[in-house]
Order: sequence, then structure tokens, then C-alpha cells
Amino acid sequence: MTASTLRPQQSQQLPPGPRLPIGVQSILFATQRHRLLRVLHRRYGPVFRFRVFPERNVVSISDPADIKEVFSGPVTTFHAGEGNQVLKPVMGEHSVLTTDEDEHRRIRTLLTPPFTGAALRGYREMVAGIAEREVARWPVGTPFRSHDSMQRLTFEVILRVVLGVSDGPRLDELRHTLGGVIDISALDIFGWHSQRMQRYGRWRRNRELLERSDTLLYAEIADRRAAPDLAERTDVLSRLLQAGTEDDALTDAELRDQLVTLLLAGHETTATALAWTWHELARSPETQARAADEDDDRYLEAVAKEAMRLRPVIYEVARRTTEPVVVGGFHVPAGTTVMPAIGVVQSDPAQHDDPETFRPERFLDGSTSPRNWLPFGGGVRRCLGAGFALMEATEVLRAVLTRYHLSPDRDRREQVKPRNITFAPARGARLVVTNR
Repeated sequence: MTASTLRPQQSQQLPPGPRLPIGVQSILFATQRHRLLRVLHRRYGPVFRFRVFPERNVVSISDPADIKEVFSGPVTTFHAGEGNQVLKPVMGEHSVLTTDEDEHRRIRTLLTPPFTGAALRGYREMVAGIAEREVARWPVGTPFRSHDSMQRLTFEVILRVVLGVSDGPRLDELRHTLGGVIDISALDIFGWHSQRMQRYGRWRRNRELLERSDTLLYAEIADRRAAPDLAERTDVLSRLLQAGTEDDALTDAELRDQLVTLLLAGHETTATALAWTWHELARSPETQARAADEDDDRYLEAVAKEAMRLRPVIYEVARRTTEPVVVGGFHVPAGTTVMPAIGVVQSDPAQHDDPETFRPERFLDGSTSPRNWLPFGGGVRRCLGAGFALMEATEVLRAVLTRYHLSPDRDRREQVKPRNITFAPARGARLVVTNR
């Protein structure tokens, strides 16, 4: 972060932006932000402000230099946890996604070991086995929704990693309840922040599903605390139960929040990224053929990365300012949510040659970098599961492409559908597969 960025007195000009009522802006942002942000950035430039519920004052940025300064800025100035408050009703107040500064550092330190180094290598065979079993179920010659399959697959993987088990009536019910928590529209999120809305209809159903999920997770935590083999177990829950001293051990509420965060964030984004990967490969026969013939993991990983670039699952991330700052030459008051627009950067012709074309080779020729490819965020808040997600995607790609040839069920590309905070294929990335 440069000194000039942190001195608000150098600029008192607020960013420009639309003047529509907050209700209209909120609905457009919830349902059409993958279009809205691109339109507004073209109209107002790389920095503009708008208003949405419940954040109110938001500044969107799309210049990679500005984004780098925000990502690398002081964690005391740019609070990602506060920026993620929209997730707090589900993820909880102790989640690694909703905490800041010392508390975030403490939680992240505890969660990092299972997703790095030797742990990743140990998971690879497990992921490959689950992938083989799931894709063997695909119906040959009949159109089907690949997104549904990827959700089953990635949830089984994350259950094994986080809880260490994937069988039993409690986990069967947990699959159902957490699946319902995830399977909501962007508009349903407003109900997370309104107790009045939670008394009625779909919002009441969502609240009841989350409450039942919590009951199941607390029961799992209690059983695991009493497990005689706890010291020998290597799953995330068992590691967390053994972490720290007696004085600073995680409470049940803290454990619950980390489990929900990992179970939801750890599979939904990867499942959707893989669904978009099948969507694009089915319409790119030459790329599909090369990926099927490659022995090198680098190309399979490039395929997954290119799908994440072209079809961003998360369109923006957020940081809440704790003091006034200058971003992109504009004054940003304290208490403003600054949103680096990942999707805008990744579709910008100034950042990517022919950005609407699916071309994994761009990840092998050096034309992409952490400046213009941002699906996992950046800085100290970069997704701690990034390496795991890419390893998982590579293994699933191998399992599918060694078995099947992919075709779309129709030539027209699928539209983007807002799903909770992610952007999924509107028809579920429907495919037709034939045996190789």
C-alpha cells in the first residue's frame, strides 16, 4: 500500500455512481451483478460507488493496481471479515470468513495445515476414488445436469476431509439440510438479515434447515470429543479439537462455525467451477481432445483455471474500511465496503487477449498472473483451500476425460444463474456423454 493511498486528505472527491433507489440497486446487484458491474464500470470507470442492502455504501474497483493495493493493504484498515457480514447469519461470527485481525489470524493458522503440502498429496488418491465412483454413474447417451453430479462429488470429498467420515444416518441428513441451505436464490439472502422475513415461507424453511444442520453438527462435535481414537485421527474436526491449550481451545460454537464454512464454501464453489468446466469443454472439441490426451497435470489444471477465469463463480470480494482511504484517486470514507470486481477484471480485453474465448493455453504461456486472475481473492485473505480446489479439479478432470467424450445437449450456451453468492449454469451444465 503506497502512502498516497492511505492519505484521504489528498482527495476529497467521492467516486461517481448511479442514483437509483437503494431497493432497485439491491435487487439488480443480487440478480444481475455479473452484467450490472460490467455496465457500470464501462460507464463510470475503474472506480464507482453504489448502494445495496445491507452493506449500504459500496465502492467497486476493477483496476488490478488498485485491487493489489487493497489486497496487500493493512489488515487493520481493510476488514474482510466485516466485508463478509452478508455471510454471518449462516457461517457464524467465529468463521474464518467473518473474523478480522488477531481472531482471523488465529483461526486461519489452525485451519491451514490440512490444506497444504503433504496433506494435499495424501488427499489425492481419496479424491480420485470418489471421482471414479461418481462419474461411473453418468448416463451414457442421455442428457443430464452435470452440476448436480459435481455437488454430490465435492460434498463427499469435503465430508471426508473435514469430518473424516461420509457414512451414517446423521451425515445422510446433514447432506439434505446443508444442501437446502445452499440451494437458495440471491434474493433469499435478504432473509438471512431479517427476523421478520424468517417467519414466513421460503425464509422460514431456510432458517429451519440451518437450525437442523446446527443440531447435527453439534452432535457430531460431541461424539468426536469423546472418541477414543481422537489422537490418531487426521480429519479437520479432529485436528481442531486437539489444537491449542486448555485455555484457548476452540469452543463448540467456534468449531461449528468453521465446520459450516468448510462444508459449504469447500464444496459449492468447486462443484460450480467444475460444472462450468464441462460446459466449456463440451463446446471446445479441440481443447477437450488435448486435455484427454495430456499426461501432464499442468494442462488439466490450466483447463480448470481457464473455466474459473471465463466463468467466475464468485464475481467480487469485499473489504470494509475502518478509516478513510484514497482508492484510485477517490476518497473512500471509513465504513465503506470496497469490492474488487473479480469478474470484471477477468473479462477485460485490456487484461486478457480475446477474453470471451476458452483458451487454457493462456495459463501456460505466461499471459496471466495474480494481477488479472483472481478467483481465490488475494493477500492474507486468499482462499486457504485454493491448492486443494485445483488438485481436486485436476483429479476429477482426469476421471471424466479418460472415460467419456463430452457434448452439449444443445449448441446455445447456458445463461448465468445467481445461486446464493455464486454464479452457476442456469440449466445445470447439461451434457451428453459417450464412452471413449
